[in-house]
Amino acid sequence: MSYAPLQSTRAATDHQRDWAKGLRAQITSGAQYGFVNADTPHELFHAMGMPIVTNQWWSAVIAAKQLSEFYFDHMQAIGFHERLARYSSLPLIAELEGDVERQPWGGLPAPAILCARQSADDHQKIFSLWSQSTGAPLVLLSAPAVPDARPDWWVEARSDWEDLYHTDRLDLMVAEFEDLIARLEALTGRNFDREAFSDYMAAIDRQEKIFEQASEMIAAAPRCPIRINDQIPNVMIPQWHRGSDWALDHARRFRDELGARIADGEAVVADERIRMMWIGAGLWFDTSFYGAFEESHGAVFAWSMYLPFAADGYIRADHGDPLRALAARVSAMNEQLHQPPWVNAWLVEQARKYRIDVALMLIPRHDRFSGHGSLFAKQALEAQGVRVIEVWSDMVDQRDWDRDAVVGRITPVLDQVLREKSLT
Repeated sequence: MSYAPLQSTRAATDHQRDWAKGLRAQITSGAQYGFVNADTPHELFHAMGMPIVTNQWWSAVIAAKQLSEFYFDHMQAIGFHERLARYSSLPLIAELEGDVERQPWGGLPAPAILCARQSADDHQKIFSLWSQSTGAPLVLLSAPAVPDARPDWWVEARSDWEDLYHTDRLDLMVAEFEDLIARLEALTGRNFDREAFSDYMAAIDRQEKIFEQASEMIAAAPRCPIRINDQIPNVMIPQWHRGSDWALDHARRFRDELGARIADGEAVVADERIRMMWIGAGLWFDTSFYGAFEESHGAVFAWSMYLPFAADGYIRADHGDPLRALAARVSAMNEQLHQPPWVNAWLVEQARKYRIDVALMLIPRHDRFSGHGSLFAKQALEAQGVRVIEVWSDMVDQRDWDRDAVVGRITPVLDQVLREKSLT
């Protein structure tokens, strides 16, 4: 029986398309909006009713329109260095190139506010150039690294986050959040409702716990019931709208449809022989790649970071102070996904839980933050018996992507796994 995508996937993408149309209509008709990085506190913008465009989401939109090659060629032509992180810089290059007829939506109007977290060497410079180009005020948030990062951070992060992230660092982030709130109040003419914000944060935790249930279901299923092409939109899209009534309803819809598939014995591949994990952001310009080894090797990509991180990266008990709980959520969000020692043990635990045989690790050679620290995680996974294949490419720059060459490197590894399994 051929694989059928989830109905939830269509519902999520339909909602996102309608939301994007509404957002486009809002901001192109003059409504104020914020342009923000992915690891900033979106919750504050949502709570204040300020529409946002997320840098990395907009980057994926540009890449999906097959425009990244043009813009990165332009980036080189105007003198930017080769080591600039492509995922974070693509929207800036489109802004600087200036031909709005070429851009999605006919280009973005100037935002009312820019916000970035200084979690990588280039974020503050990228957003400073945005500010210079558009005249929009810029809020830069700190990324206060802790001196004793704990490998099993996800165990403590949900409740014991004060000790994990350190009081002085949380104090700093809360102070910066208060400044951002004051700026948003001035822009919107609204007061920040702290009681309503507490309810909103509780709703987000409920949503993430539903996603945790879904993750556990996939990990425990005898055969993987869905492709990650279905996983990713059913998690990422609600995460952009986290805590909303729609996002909670959709999380339940996704979990329940997933559960029905498992109960009915449905699977991506009837003769599943190899479970794989995709480490890194989505390959936004070639998502069909994830099905490349199903027929030839019975190999299924069962894991991507978005679903399990929804619980481990977002659930934070508020202990009566939801703004501080938000600081605990944001304080090391990106680091926990990409940097040792945070990411090493988490990936090992996820590989064990999902029964992973082979991991493909996307390493964007131009992105120091998301790239080179991955090699420590590779060592940790290999020490636990997981075969790791490095894919030195980029999530939005298809000039670095040679699908045939990548398949040619992966196929012998999968062949070897099947030979070894046949002997046991």
